Formats: sequence, C-alpha cells, structure tokens
Amino acid sequence: MASKRIKRRDLILQVVQERGGASVNALAEMLGVSTQTIRRDIDLLCEDNMLRRRHGRIELAEDRLNTPFDQRAGSNLAGKRAIAAVAAAQIPDGATLFLSIGSTVLSVAQALTDRRELTVITNNLSAAMALSDEVSNRIILPGGELRLPDRDFVGEEVVSFFSRYRAEFAVFGTAGVADDGRLLEFHQSEVRASEKMRANAQRSILVIDHSKFGRMAPAAGALIGDVDQTICDTAPVGFAPVIDDLGDRIIFAEGAE
Repeated sequence: MASKRIKRRDLILQVVQERGGASVNALAEMLGVSTQTIRRDIDLLCEDNMLRRRHGRIELAEDRLNTPFDQRAGSNLAGKRAIAAVAAAQIPDGATLFLSIGSTVLSVAQALTDRRELTVITNNLSAAMALSDEVSNRIILPGGELRLPDRDFVGEEVVSFFSRYRAEFAVFGTAGVADDGRLLEFHQSEVRASEKMRANAQRSILVIDHSKFGRMAPAAGALIGDVDQTICDTAPVGFAPVIDDLGDRIIFAEGAE
C-alpha cells in the first residue's frame, strides 16, 4: 500500500508539473481514486512544501514554481534538436502534417521553418506560431479554450477536430513509455487525439527523448510498435527488448549521420 501511495503522489506531482495546475476532481478521475484519497495526498504534499492550493486549483509550491512548458522546452535542448532534425528531414515542402502538443514536437516545428507551402493541422499553438512567419503555409487550429501556460488545446473537441482531416505525416509525442512499450498519457482524451492523428495519417512519427522511457502516466494508449517510426535522442537504459523489437523503425538521432 505504501508503494501505491508513493507512486500516486509522484503522479500527482507529475500531472501538476505538466499542466501547471489541476483540480481535485480532475486528479481523482485521472488516477482512478476517490476525491478524499486525493485530498489526503495533497495535504501531505502541501505539508512538504511541494504543492499549494490556489484559486481552487492545486499548483506547484512557490519555491518549485516555473512555467511548466517553458521548463520542459528548455530541458535536453541538444537531444530535442537532434530528434527534430531527423524528423524534419523526412517532411518536404508542400506536405500536410499533424503536429501534437509537447515540447519535442515544438522543436520539430522550429526545424521546419525553412519549408514552404505546408498544411499544418495542430492543437499546439506554440508550434503553429513557430511556422506562422512563412506566409505560404496553411495552419489549421481547433477552437475552444487555450490551456495555459502550455499554450495548447486539449479535450474531446480536439479528438473530433483531428477526425475531420487527413495528412501525410503525424508527428506526435507521448508523456511516457511503459516497460512493455505501451504509450502513456495523462488523460484518455490525449490518448484518443494521438490515435486519431495516427489513424488519419499515411505515416506516423513518434518523437521522444530517452527520459520518457519508464516515465509513468495513468492513461494507456497504443504500443510503440504500432507507430511507423520512433525518433529518440539516445538509447534508453533497461529497454533493450522493446528497442530490439522495433528494429529499423527506431532512429537514435544523436548517432544518426
């Protein structure tokens, strides 16, 4: 039981870090426990000065506070740029592509700024803005509420949005990869959005750095082997069976020519 509590509290911290904040009800739904259980966990995390309650939401404590997306975007820059360069090399002028949320996907968008006449279908506002200086590009965004500070759109409306389009490429990330190669997200709507992009694209490209292997999140999606190609920075430790099964469908960007 103690290990379950520790794992759950780690997941609460991870969700709050990723999203910038969350409500008790949202955390209870994501983790499949009662709101009373979540409140007890939050009480302990607040006592340890890891979280704080603010305006009806749970946020990182002041001394741990940073803009979550900007913090992620600034981590492992060399690895993400290497991944982005390999992914961008596969996408020609005039291509139609899906781009998901996430900081590694943003790096791919930044690597595509010399392309022309792209049609970009995305719920990632930062990626859209990175490609907006090229006036020959066509950029399509969903409506709805923009999630801050991540600057993206999430929820069931986004799943419906992606279902209305077809693309040559789907470039997407994931919150984590389980020991069996299962792709993990923080909410089932994010799983469904990724699955819709993958189903509606001719070629799917997963872009993740090595830190995502073994990183937990509560919502399970497809297997990594279901993706046409995975691009990672370096080989993760302890995942040899998963990596070996992928064969030439995984590229390690920092070792690529």
